[in-house]
Amino acid sequence: MTTSNPEWWKSAVVYQAYPKSFRDSDGDGMGDLNGIRSKLDYLADLGVDVIWLNPIYVSPQVDNGYDIADYRAIEPMLGTMADFDALLGEAHEKGLKIILDLVVNHTSDQHVWFQEACKSRENPYHDYYIWRDEIPNNWGSSFGGPAWKYVESVDQYYLHCFAEGQCDLNWDNPAVREAVYDEMRFWLDKGIDGFRMDVITLISKDPALPDGPVIQNKAYGSYYAGCATGPHVHEYLQEMNREVLSKYPGIMTVGEAPHTSADQAVDYVGAGRGELDMVFHFDHMHLDYDENGKYALNRVYLPDLKRVMDEWQEKMAACGGWNSLYWSNHDQARAVTRFGNESEQWREKSAKMLGVALHLQQGTPYIYEGEEIGMTNADFTSIEQYRDVEALDTFRDFTERKGFSAEDTLELLHLKSRDNARTPMQWTSGHAAGFTEGEPWIEANPNCDHINVKAALADPDSVYYFYKQLVKLRHTRASVTDGVYVDLAPEDESVWAYLRRAEDETLVVLCNFSDSAVEFELPAEVSWESSELVISNEDAAPGELARAVALEPYGAVVYATR
Repeated sequence: MTTSNPEWWKSAVVYQAYPKSFRDSDGDGMGDLNGIRSKLDYLADLGVDVIWLNPIYVSPQVDNGYDIADYRAIEPMLGTMADFDALLGEAHEKGLKIILDLVVNHTSDQHVWFQEACKSRENPYHDYYIWRDEIPNNWGSSFGGPAWKYVESVDQYYLHCFAEGQCDLNWDNPAVREAVYDEMRFWLDKGIDGFRMDVITLISKDPALPDGPVIQNKAYGSYYAGCATGPHVHEYLQEMNREVLSKYPGIMTVGEAPHTSADQAVDYVGAGRGELDMVFHFDHMHLDYDENGKYALNRVYLPDLKRVMDEWQEKMAACGGWNSLYWSNHDQARAVTRFGNESEQWREKSAKMLGVALHLQQGTPYIYEGEEIGMTNADFTSIEQYRDVEALDTFRDFTERKGFSAEDTLELLHLKSRDNARTPMQWTSGHAAGFTEGEPWIEANPNCDHINVKAALADPDSVYYFYKQLVKLRHTRASVTDGVYVDLAPEDESVWAYLRRAEDETLVVLCNFSDSAVEFELPAEVSWESSELVISNEDAAPGELARAVALEPYGAVVYATR
């Protein structure tokens, strides 16, 4: 799908579809490509520009598809290559672009490269992976246990920063890089519109493989010290751009960048760097962590959230880079539960407010499936209901080693398990939320009886129609794309207030993150004359701006001034 504007993604909105959970077309309980295809009209009506698909390749599903055994074949549970071709073609006909997940920090242990690598140390594929004769450091896997696994046939240990079935590739080997580039060309030649690159900032390891810091209550050290933004990562990404990405004008790239600061991100996305269009950072995702990492009961403190987002807004603008904007994805809790208020009284109001706070910033917004109808975390009451390898490992670790009760651990999983984002998309109030006619691979959230697409489409005041307005604003008001971001009250504990200053207008964005009504007084330098209301989730927002603005609980208003 071609475009005359090479930076079209700056005014675009991306919708993330998790294929296993979006829509099942054949009744086997697993979402699939034809299920996504059947809902293209829904996505086109929402107004989004791009669909990002999580991995659709052949995989043993150790980590829900992020362990790839064949980069050029479709996972049979999801369909066939003919199904993908039909999906891509129909999406393009409807004006929708498709980007795929590129997972090349590691492969599955079932990939032919790794199978060959295990045959002997002399096999050419052996050097496709990272091996050591002895365990060289204290690194722990993201999913528990050590990050090194012994293979008897070669009498060595291989590195797996994630699950044992996810074997880290040796990017220092030029043959690995060229093999990866070939896989990328295969999909780009098919006409896809870009890539989301999984943990791409980890591909270059410090050759010293230094010990990582041991976090309290952890058995092993972190591998990030030796992996994140390693010594050759920019060299490799610039090579990737020269050899592949630059040959396909009009595509977009977004790199997942764990443990990458805004200062470091400048080198990934800065103008003229020749690397990536934008990155997903995690700074705002870590604000509610405690000594047990993400499995904590904390709520994000609004001034901390603004501090992080302000920094990224300012530093990306200064370097000519670009932001990716997101509240949730397949690895994170649902936005309304985590940052808003999932109670029946405030769920919809806070969902709309969160949409305003995010979508009016500078960057490309990402809507995670179900966010546009205000889906919440799953209300699972038993560990048997969870499917994610991380959730199961965490339950064992917390109950068997850390001394947590099962009840307390389940409360933490309810707040932060990745399965919260992976329950079936809620289409109707019927069986399995209308996701499948069979038994779903993971249970649907019981609140699908009233939180579902059918109900949202029937209610003109629903979260869905509000998100549709937000998407339209990005397409129709240049200030949303081009305006300079200015935080008006960084220390305010209830209100996120900011400007988007453009040549022809200034947008004043006010969002109340509390369940109490508040009054916010505009700073003296902000003009409120000749204003118009652009969008609001309030029952009766004034048509014009005033010096003192009364905000309802979880109220959000946006005014344009000239």
